Amino acid sequence: MSCKTKVFICALLGGMCLTTINARAQLNVQSSYALIKRVIPGNAQKFIVQPLPAEDAKDVFEVEGAKGKIILRGNNGVAVASALYYYLTEYTHCQVTWNGTNLNLPVSLPMPAKKIRKATPYQYRYYLNYCTYSYSMSWWDWKRWEKEIDWMALHGINMPLAITGQEYVWDKVYKSMGFSNKDMQDFFTGPAYFGWFYMGNIDQWDGPLPASWINSHKDLQVKILQRERELGIKPVLPAFTGHVPASFKTHFPNAKLKQTNWKNGFADTYILDSEDPLFAEIGKKFIQEQTKVYGTDHLYSADTFNENEPPSNDPKFLSELSARIYDGMKNADPKAVWVMQGWLFFSDRKFWQNEQIKALLNAVPNEHMIVLDLNTDYEPVWKRTEAFYGKPWIWNMLHNYGGNNSLFGRIEAVAAQPAQALNDPKSGRLVGIGLTMEAIEQTPVLYELMTQNTWQNKPVNLDEWLPAYLLNRYGVKSKNAVDAWQTLRTTVFNGKDIRDGAESIITGRPTLDSAAVWTRTHLNYNRKYLLPAWDKMVAAIPACKQSSGFNYDLVDVTRQVLANYGRPLQLKWVKAYRDKDLKAFEQYSNDYINLITDMDRLLATQKDFMLGPWIADARKWGTTPAEKALYEKNARNLITLWGDADSPLHEYSCRQWSGLLNDFYKVRWQKFFTLLKGSIETGKEPDFKLFDKSISGWEWQWVNSSKAYPVMPTGSSTTVARQLYEKYRTAMAKDLE
Repeated sequence: MSCKTKVFICALLGGMCLTTINARAQLNVQSSYALIKRVIPGNAQKFIVQPLPAEDAKDVFEVEGAKGKIILRGNNGVAVASALYYYLTEYTHCQVTWNGTNLNLPVSLPMPAKKIRKATPYQYRYYLNYCTYSYSMSWWDWKRWEKEIDWMALHGINMPLAITGQEYVWDKVYKSMGFSNKDMQDFFTGPAYFGWFYMGNIDQWDGPLPASWINSHKDLQVKILQRERELGIKPVLPAFTGHVPASFKTHFPNAKLKQTNWKNGFADTYILDSEDPLFAEIGKKFIQEQTKVYGTDHLYSADTFNENEPPSNDPKFLSELSARIYDGMKNADPKAVWVMQGWLFFSDRKFWQNEQIKALLNAVPNEHMIVLDLNTDYEPVWKRTEAFYGKPWIWNMLHNYGGNNSLFGRIEAVAAQPAQALNDPKSGRLVGIGLTMEAIEQTPVLYELMTQNTWQNKPVNLDEWLPAYLLNRYGVKSKNAVDAWQTLRTTVFNGKDIRDGAESIITGRPTLDSAAVWTRTHLNYNRKYLLPAWDKMVAAIPACKQSSGFNYDLVDVTRQVLANYGRPLQLKWVKAYRDKDLKAFEQYSNDYINLITDMDRLLATQKDFMLGPWIADARKWGTTPAEKALYEKNARNLITLWGDADSPLHEYSCRQWSGLLNDFYKVRWQKFFTLLKGSIETGKEPDFKLFDKSISGWEWQWVNSSKAYPVMPTGSSTTVARQLYEKYRTAMAKDLE
């Protein structure tokens, strides 16, 4: 019996048998059928999965109709999932995103009139950033991970960073070298801070880490990696970069250690010098232990000196350092490929001049390194490094910093630049595209658009793509919706002037100024130019109100308009305060507080904009009341102060979330207004430094408190959005002139 016949029989049986197929195809048929059943359980029996050889060692898929069935062919599970998603978007006008899903398939599935074949020009489609694991994924369980892995496959991603459960490997390695439980407790951070712990920036903060977490997340990572590999996804696992516990100097007093500091209010961390013989020994131990527990696909992430400068800019020093890090991987895995985040070349351009970059990269054989140009849509480092001096590299969209809620993006760049780079003779060995955002679960349009590039080598035509995207998202054709998005395209998504999305002044620590530390309020468009998009979204409610994607977008656009309005209102009460006009001050400060209250009520209608699920998901991981309290503190701290009461990073990860607006941001402003009102009444200048000290103390109390917030939305998004439109639209037109 031929291979194809065997697979066809499996298909007729619903895919419940697993057959050996052509090794080049690497298709696990059973896993592909399982994915289809998870995504569209009521229609899975209408699909047949068949293997297809890869094309030039790259993924390829086909979609075809035959005898009332839709045939999906691919060389692996990602290709088959991409074929499924192509069918769902192109033939049934459906969509799967984090923020709204439309899977309202017709009773009779349409048959493709001809065979469709798509081959990707990109060997790799990278996904995730160390920060994403903290800002968005800290509290994910298997159910949420299962959903995300399906999303990856549907969107063609085949190379995700996979760092869940790394603390288990660290624990095993260091304890095998004589380190105690106390040593490790003083090393591990709390779960919300793992991203920076893994990158060597911080130790211990917001711990100690319970043993129950270490063991449960080892089991979770095993599940994650098994599912990814079944689908043909090749995860990138960490390698050793020298980060060691502070107690290392006690256990190994002769070790060559470097003290380094991230300069954000945290204690020093310790880096083992790569010249020390222990460096190679631990590097080998780490990969061996990791491979024993998690397996390997020979792809390893290693980032030295993340936001920390090396002790020398001597190219010889940097070259030797790079070679030793790679040797640490190679000694444990001769097939090791170093996947390097190129963030340091962007964030510390002053240090990383061309000679330094070249020295770091050229010390590793080309076939054993891949460089991630981490923020290509904003600043393409490849253009000033001769395409990373011959190294294979990946074009990435970073897009979001800190998980801040802001409608923002470089939509034109994302549509055109990947293909432009691909076809540029100067782009060298461009082998992939990727998503390296610091946080996810927002602004789905940018991610649908970016992944659209996977299966084409020409720029995406936005004039065609955007209306199709909206039809798939909302399930209906709406001229009002299309008109709204044309305005969004030229305002919030124009990508001009600023690196990343602006925050609203309402989430900043109270001030008379236009911004507060990390609260950058400069917009890439004039506030009034966004109002027509709000007009059209409200006008689209009758046609689109049944769509979950539309309801999310309506709330997001309304949220952005209201958040923008915070600044004009601030100017009113600031003027009243400086004029010592108590009546006007009370009126405008009350208007400002009411704006925050109204935003909270709006955001409570959508789960993706609520504080409750974030805290509840954190507490679920606790096996004791003390563990639950620790995880809740982690969850509260990361999105407010970030560090302690004196943290310079407060508001870096601010969120416009229901619950947080009312209980945190609004209370701070109320305290500030009480101070200013007292100043007007007494004629005495307020002590702003004393206020900042007192408010940071109050913030720290909030971080260490506990409260259960709603986990389910309340109210109707369309009703509340309409009410706020009627309340604010006329006043905005006047105030934004």
